Formats: sequence, structure tokens, C-alpha cells
Amino acid sequence: MLSRRPVRLITLFLLAIAPLALSACAKGWKVSQFPTTDALYAETMRQFRARKWDRAIAGFERLSQTLPARDPRMPVVLFHLAQSHERKGEHILAATTFTRVSESFPDDTLADDAIYQAGRSYSRLWRKPSLDPTYGETALNTFQTLLSIYPNSDLRDDAQQQIDKLHEWFAEKAFENGMHYYRRKAYESSLIYFNDVVQQYPQTPTAKDAMLQLVRAYRRINYQAEIRETCGELRQKYPNDGDVNELCSGVPSETPKSTVATPTP
Repeated sequence: MLSRRPVRLITLFLLAIAPLALSACAKGWKVSQFPTTDALYAETMRQFRARKWDRAIAGFERLSQTLPARDPRMPVVLFHLAQSHERKGEHILAATTFTRVSESFPDDTLADDAIYQAGRSYSRLWRKPSLDPTYGETALNTFQTLLSIYPNSDLRDDAQQQIDKLHEWFAEKAFENGMHYYRRKAYESSLIYFNDVVQQYPQTPTAKDAMLQLVRAYRRINYQAEIRETCGELRQKYPNDGDVNELCSGVPSETPKSTVATPTP
């Protein structure tokens, strides 16, 4: 019977070499070991289902290079290759590969799914509104492309939800830019950004905040006509709103210019 000390040493040894053994096993898996494309395809799909992303990527990459362009498995290969990159957090590679599916096989049943997933990959690269919105703009264009090219897609509502979320982030970014200038008393510069929110993203929650800030900025520079017009719009869009009533208290009611009816001759 082994004493406790040798057993402990053996256990520690096995724990120490286990990662090395797994690493050697992973490295030993090579796409060249499969004699036919069919065998590689079947094994790569198995690795994908097992969440072995590195192996799946290697297999799908080889298949994308060796399968004939008209092989019906090609869009599936590219789609799963993109998914594997996405699972590894490689969002740019995922997005560009999803795009390959939709561009190369626009009539395939995976095409609209691929565009949607490409948009999701790009949107994940824009982690919060304060950061550079380049990837957010690309994501927005991608979702809009889906709605334009595949108006009857089952993903239409999901794509619109993503667009609405991106619009809110763009609105938040423009609002914060406006506040940056407002805090520094550059009121006229702040108006550019607050108006941008109101005009481009009127359906977002931030639009009301931007209109309230417009009134505050107009007061700082004594733009009385603009105060009356903006308060009129606020009362029309947000009736009985506490913030609006408080800020616009005492401001004469005035019908916004944009809603004034043209007199009938």
C-alpha cells in the first residue's frame, strides 16, 4: 500500500503534466491527416460541435480553399468559420467572413442570417457610446442592408431592434459632445450637437434631454424666440411632463414653426 506522501506526489505530477498532454493532443490534430474532403468536412463539423474553435477554424479554412465554388457546402463552411471566429472573440474576422457568405451566396438561405451576424459582430466592437463609433456606423449600415435586400427576412424585427439600439448610442454620443461644450460655456457649439440629436434621432429617449438642453443653452445666450419655439415643441411632444413644465414655466406658448399650418388662400 502506498503511503500518503508518494500518492500526493503522483497526483501533483499527473496534474502538472495533464495540460501538456492536452496541448500535445491539440497540436497533433492536423487538417492534412484526413484523406478526403468529405472526411475533413465531417471531422471539422464534429470539432465545431465540440466547441474546439481552433480546430474548427483550421478545418473550415482548408475547406474554404479546397471545396469547389459551387459546392453546396461552401456557404455552410464559411458561416461556421465565421461563427468559430466569433466564439473566440475575433469579431473583425467573424464579420468579414459572414459578409463573404452574403456577398458570394446572396440567394442562399444563410445569406440574411450572415448579414445579421456580421452586423452583430461589428456592433460588439463598439463597446460603449463614448468610444470611436466607426464600427457602430458599419454595424448600422449592415443591419440597414439586411432590411433593404431581404425585407421579408425572419430577422427583420431583430435587425430593427439592433438599429434602434445603435441610434440610441449615437444619440447619447452626440448629447455628451454637446454637454462637453455646454459645460465649457461654448453654448453655440453645444447647440450643434443637441440639434443633431433632435433632428437625427427623434425617437430615442435622449431626444427629450437634448431639447431640454437646447432651452438651457438658448437662455444662456438670450435667444428668446428659440426658447419659445423649443418649449412649444416640448409641450407638444411631452405633454404633462414634469421636467418640461418646470423648465418652460413662464414661457409663452407658441406653436412650433414646423407644425404651423400653411394658410389656405
